[in-house]
Amino acid sequence: MNKLKLWLSKLSFHTGVIFLSICVICYIISFAQMLLPISATVKGVLWFIFFGLAKTFQYGGLAVLGIDGIKRVKMWWNNIKLRKK
Repeated sequence: MNKLKLWLSKLSFHTGVIFLSICVICYIISFAQMLLPISATVKGVLWFIFFGLAKTFQYGGLAVLGIDGIKRVKMWWNNIKLRKK
């Protein structure tokens, strides 16, 4: 587990943001596929796969960003909100 943490800590802020972007896409796919005209079994399997991928990318992205990266993303998001006003 420590080797994984060490490897993730070496990745850049940009990589963490990409992980979180992929996470959002997987969440959207996991729920949007419910609208497809396919069997309930296939929907369940697709939901399981994409929801699992979303959670994996979410926790991986948060681990890569770390505390400082999360603060940086929050500042960026607040700046966008202030510009819209």
